[in-house]
Amino acid sequence: MDILWILWIIHTVIAVEETLMDSTTATAELGWTVYPVSGTSDNSWEEVSGYDENMNTIRTYQVCNVFDTNQNNWVRTKYIRRRGAQRIHVEMKFSVRDCSSIPNVPGSCKETFNLYYYESDSDAATRTSPPWMENPWTKVDTIAADESFSQVDLGGRVMKINTEVRSFGPVSRNGFYLAFQDYGGCMSLIAVRVFYRKCPRIITNGALFQETLSGAESTSLVAARGVCVPNAEEVDVPIKLYCNGDGEWMVPIGRCMCKAGNEAVENGTVCRGCSSGYFKPTQGDELCIQCPINSRTTNEGAINCVCRNGYYRTDSDPLQMPCTTVPSAPRNVISSVNETSLMLEWTPPRDSGGREDVVFNIICKSCGGGRGGGCTRCGDNVQFTPRQLGLTESERYVTLSLSLSLSLSLSLPPPLSPPAPSTVSIMHQVSRAVDSMTLSWSQPDQPNGVILDYELQYYEKDQSEYNSTTIQSQTNTVVIRGLKPGSIYVFQVRARTVAGFGRFSGKMYFQTMTEEEYNTSIQEKLPLIIGSAAAGLVFLIAVVVLIIVCNRRRGFDRAESEYTDKLQHYTSGHMSPGMKIYIDPFTYEDPNEAVREFAKEIDISCVKIEQVIGAGEFGEVCSGNLKLPGKREMFVAIKTLKTGYTEKQRRDFLSEASIMGQFDHPNVIHLEGVVTKSSPVMIITEFMENGSLDSFLRQNDGQFTVIQLVGMLRGIASGMKYLADMNYVHRDLAARNILVNSNLVCKVSDFGLSRFLEDDTSDPTYTSALGGKIPIRWTAPEAIQYRKFTSASDVWSYGIVMWEVMSYGERPYWDMTNQDVINAIEQDYRLPPPMDCPSALHQLMLDCWQKDRNNRPKFSQIVNNLDKMIRNPNTLKAMTPLSSGVHLPLLDRSVPDFSSFSTVDEWLDAIKMGQYKDSFANADFITFDVVSQMTMEDILRVGVTLAGHQKKILNSVQMMRAEMNQIQSVEV
Repeated sequence: MDILWILWIIHTVIAVEETLMDSTTATAELGWTVYPVSGTSDNSWEEVSGYDENMNTIRTYQVCNVFDTNQNNWVRTKYIRRRGAQRIHVEMKFSVRDCSSIPNVPGSCKETFNLYYYESDSDAATRTSPPWMENPWTKVDTIAADESFSQVDLGGRVMKINTEVRSFGPVSRNGFYLAFQDYGGCMSLIAVRVFYRKCPRIITNGALFQETLSGAESTSLVAARGVCVPNAEEVDVPIKLYCNGDGEWMVPIGRCMCKAGNEAVENGTVCRGCSSGYFKPTQGDELCIQCPINSRTTNEGAINCVCRNGYYRTDSDPLQMPCTTVPSAPRNVISSVNETSLMLEWTPPRDSGGREDVVFNIICKSCGGGRGGGCTRCGDNVQFTPRQLGLTESERYVTLSLSLSLSLSLSLPPPLSPPAPSTVSIMHQVSRAVDSMTLSWSQPDQPNGVILDYELQYYEKDQSEYNSTTIQSQTNTVVIRGLKPGSIYVFQVRARTVAGFGRFSGKMYFQTMTEEEYNTSIQEKLPLIIGSAAAGLVFLIAVVVLIIVCNRRRGFDRAESEYTDKLQHYTSGHMSPGMKIYIDPFTYEDPNEAVREFAKEIDISCVKIEQVIGAGEFGEVCSGNLKLPGKREMFVAIKTLKTGYTEKQRRDFLSEASIMGQFDHPNVIHLEGVVTKSSPVMIITEFMENGSLDSFLRQNDGQFTVIQLVGMLRGIASGMKYLADMNYVHRDLAARNILVNSNLVCKVSDFGLSRFLEDDTSDPTYTSALGGKIPIRWTAPEAIQYRKFTSASDVWSYGIVMWEVMSYGERPYWDMTNQDVINAIEQDYRLPPPMDCPSALHQLMLDCWQKDRNNRPKFSQIVNNLDKMIRNPNTLKAMTPLSSGVHLPLLDRSVPDFSSFSTVDEWLDAIKMGQYKDSFANADFITFDVVSQMTMEDILRVGVTLAGHQKKILNSVQMMRAEMNQIQSVEV
């Protein structure tokens, strides 16, 4: 489900309102029923003609008898049929006279009135039935005016019109009456409109949803089943939407996708069959693609293209591959015999038929002597070196060991010969020295069999490719020695299976260290080595002192205090004087002792729950009020423990309070206290009006300046610096666990993933004692692989939070699987900068994502960097291309290497965006240098309006830019 909710977004659609009654549309008297009856009492409501704020004539009811006490004046509408609605909304426009402006008014004067309703299956009300009292009438609310009027001039009163809306439900009978009760005021009921809401007819996520009435309660969600548009079908789960009480669609589940042979058009509302000459092989959101060369379609809505006469495609060829024909015969076959051996050589065919995987087979026949002697296949007594079948272009020679006279012929293999492995796509430098380096590469995307070995070819950049050196390797990692200091080398690698070698990879450039770089690195490491030894001594002394102090403070005479094992280890130089040390509550034998020590007990009479705002792992999350003796009432968030809990659930629930209670920082959520001596058990914290950071950003996409976003990031970093200084490791830092208040102050929250520190190491490393799940997209590689958590792994997570903030809550790594994310990070791919992200911020992200955790910045350094950016906003204006180096941007790796194309048109065809070739040419985007600098504004200017196409082109441009920067950096 975590994939579904990020992919499908419902565009805001205004709710439909159906009016049941509107007093302003009456062309004659309203004729509502009043009590007491008009004429028998001066207290009754009176129907008069008046004007609304636009000076249109309307019928109103007014009453004003404030000098008599015990007023009880009612006016009842005519019967209103509900027409299937379950929740009714009433909009009232009225004016109220300010009691203080009436001379000699008694204390019984009111500035409010009551609204009631009464359900009935038929229009059966009389002047006396139903009785004029609260029961059987149902009270909706007491209505008060926001503004009352008091001025009087010669033309009459200067009124101020108030508008209030109230709702009630569920209603289940055929209809109802409304009644308005005045109990001592001077007011005018100017207009009354009664309506209900429903969610409108909508086509979204590839499905049609009909109009749906809202639920009976304001919080009700009414499920609606969607019907896929023609030529679409459901994916995974039945498609649903929910209609909320305000008539708005929400909570999308499932989706419909266009079937194979159909593409989405008209903003995804129609699935149209592929036109002639185009095809689409699978279900999905992709567009139809043009048939490859030498193929065609036989009808519209095709799922593949068939090869033209004389052209073929093997079973293993992808459907997007051009159809090819039979290669011509090998040329210049030369043989030479040496006793019992024969050497055979040849030249490749003049025409390969359009294929790049041409291989050669040797056919050997043994022929008898004489005129009638026939020829038969050679037996096992003939040996072929290197082999008889599947020879590649680089193996255009064969040695045969003979014992008979032979008849030899050379042929191409059958069309269905197993293909060679595909190209190795990724190679990166693991380490380097003055005269050597270690390289590693990924396995081919299509190995087409078991990889037997790899062949690495390299040469100096300034030398010819013909002077290259070749190394064979059984693994995908190799150490190259004997290199020149400070020299740039060109590397290519290819894989080999039983079908032979694949093609060489693209050229990759790596440089050895210079003597100066090597000497500098040694000098930089020397103080660290000395400092580590000194730090170890200081640490040992500090621990001994702490043990003595704790023993004396608690009054124990024995050598070890029972609390010393609760102190987390820390390294010297990280603790400020007077800084508290975090104590893990899980180390207490009695968990209740940790709660008593770190969390204040609150009497349940001081807590008032107002409403449920969510649900947590252990129970409901509510908002409410906290009124402590001698303090002002405050708005708070309340987590409750559900009934029927186990003792373990209670302990785990309160452990978060034991952790939170140790923290006191403006950017860390503040614990007010706990309720443990009453039911339900509660954790009470400060209330954060804007909720979680990720949803808040998505709701306000593009609404903040860069400085405001950096200010949010600075607050989060400050809170994490405080936690790191206390030696606390969060483990689950993500935008969803950051809360935002009404002043846009961000605070770190959700301390449910913390675990105690292992006592057998001096490094503050947390491990998962229960082997729980890890949030892969936010977690550092060492924490994923070894379950080792430190403040450095929190820094990695902070880099992901930075990316979330700058992308306004976009899901990290989009729809990639967790395993794909792990593999990409291992291959040194990193997230690209979000749209309009300053290069300085993205560089800070990349620093946080250093593979070696010792190279990542500390939170104190991050805070200082962000402070400098805030003080000097000009540093946030640079939108330079992606940084070069080992940290490549994580983009769509299905996009081919641009260097394999000679024109922009070929590149657009390869990324399936060929329909924009004319648009690119008309806008003068005709060279790779110009295209690599394109921005989102340029893409819009070219005329690319579909969001999916914009993203694909932008990702491809960013990859092109990164590759060009990398090559330029190496050349420099």
